[in-house]
Amino acid sequence: MADVTNTMAAITAENKSFYEKALLQRLTPELVYARFGQKKSAPRNEGSTVNFRRFNSVAAKTSPLTEGVTPDGSALTVTAVNAAVKQYGDFVRISDMLDLTGIDPVITEMAQVLGESAGLAVDTVVRDVVLGGTSVQYANGRASRKAVVAGDNLTSAEIRKAVRTLRKNHAKPIDGGFYIGIVDPDTAYDLMSDTLWQDVSKYNGGQQIMKGEIGKLCGVRFVETGNGKTVTNGADSGAIDLHQTMIVGADAYGVVDIAGTSKPQIIIKSTESGGTADPLNQRSTVGWKALFAAVRLQELAMVRIEHAVTAG
Repeated sequence: MADVTNTMAAITAENKSFYEKALLQRLTPELVYARFGQKKSAPRNEGSTVNFRRFNSVAAKTSPLTEGVTPDGSALTVTAVNAAVKQYGDFVRISDMLDLTGIDPVITEMAQVLGESAGLAVDTVVRDVVLGGTSVQYANGRASRKAVVAGDNLTSAEIRKAVRTLRKNHAKPIDGGFYIGIVDPDTAYDLMSDTLWQDVSKYNGGQQIMKGEIGKLCGVRFVETGNGKTVTNGADSGAIDLHQTMIVGADAYGVVDIAGTSKPQIIIKSTESGGTADPLNQRSTVGWKALFAAVRLQELAMVRIEHAVTAG
C-alpha cells in the first residue's frame, strides 16, 4: 500500500494556519544571517542551480578626449556565481499513546520545537557559508589566527578598520548608510563598554529599528544573535576560542531557493498513514523540510573579524 502523506493540504485551513503559525513563532527569531543576504528565487522545473550575475566595475577614464577622435571605449565583464540548492529537514515520531494521553497538545508542541530547530538549521547553514570568506581581520593587528591572544577583544578601532576596508572596496551600505554587524552576546558585552558605543535606546525615537538591533558604532548597526560561531586559535600554548564577527555590505552574499521553498514546510503524517509499515496505527510524525542554498557573492563587501572576548 502506498504511503499517504497527510500534509498541511490534507487538513483544514484553520489547522493549517494554526500549525504554520506555531512553526514560525519559533522559526523567525533565529533567521539573523539569512535576513541580510540577497534573496533570489528560481521557478520550478528549471534545475537545482541558481545563477547570480554581477557586472564588474569599469575603470574611470581620466584622460581627456581628443577632439574629433572616438575613444576605444571599455569592455563590460560579468562575473557569474552559481549556487546549487540542497534539501534539509528533520522529523519526530509520536506514539498513539503519547498523542492520546499526553497532557500537552503534542502536535502543536512538536511544531513549535521543530520550528525552532528549522530556524537554527537554516541560519547555521547560511552562517557557515558567510563566515567561510577570505576577507578576514585579526584583532589588535595580529597577523594570523594563531597569533590572537586573550585580551585581543573587539573594539571601536577594529570596527573602524573594517569599515575602512569596506569603503575602500566601494562596498555599498545596507540600511540607512550603515553596514551591518552580526555579533554574539559575548561580543556585544564588550562593544557596549566602548566609549563610542551608541545604544539602540538612545536613537530608537527617530530611526526604524531592525529586529535584534542593539546599537551602532563607527558606521555599523549591530544585530545580536545567539547563533554565533567560535573557532580555536590553534596556539601551541594559551589556546583560546576566537569569536567571529561579520561586518557586511549590500549584496555580500545570497540566499536562494526554488519557488519559495527556503521557508521550511511543516509536514504532518497521521497514525493512519503508515500502511503495512505501521499495521496497528501506532505512530504519527511531525517534520519539516526546506530547499535552499547560501553563497558568497562579493568578498570585497564583507569582513570577518576574529577576536577574543572578556571572560564571563
